Amino acid sequence: MNSKISSPYRDDIVISWPELHRDTRILCHALMEKGPFKGIIAIARGGMIPAALIARELEIRLLDTICASSYDESEESGAQNTRSDVKILKGVDHDGEGFLLIDDLVDTGNTARVIRKLLPKAYFATLYAKPLGRDVVDLCVKEFSQDKWIYFPWDIDYKFVPPIKKNV
Repeated sequence: MNSKISSPYRDDIVISWPELHRDTRILCHALMEKGPFKGIIAIARGGMIPAALIARELEIRLLDTICASSYDESEESGAQNTRSDVKILKGVDHDGEGFLLIDDLVDTGNTARVIRKLLPKAYFATLYAKPLGRDVVDLCVKEFSQDKWIYFPWDIDYKFVPPIKKNV
């Protein structure tokens, strides 16, 4: 039986590279008031690009990752948008004191809560947040409603789309 899985997302938000850079710089300005930080811990994979940009802007040279998996690939789209249990694939050997914990997005907060318990003393910042996860992070740049699916620049491919009139 081929049953279609119903999605909790009403529509999509596409974040462009320029928007991501702008929002990261806005985050950096706010982080300047919170630091200095010993280093950055990026939540892999989504937090790795923002963490690298933040490391550059704040001149932080100590970078580490905590690796977690909380999405499974959808059979229909190939996108990782099906929730699963949070699995920590690689941790760090401290409680996060003096470190900046970075992710691209906090969605439901499930992954963030697990990581927050492992690194309770880290300062947790994300570029974007949704209501169910917003309370887990200390700082974010933008908030989106829970029913939006966020596509990051590394998730999409730009291609030509013919004018609407040509498709009629």
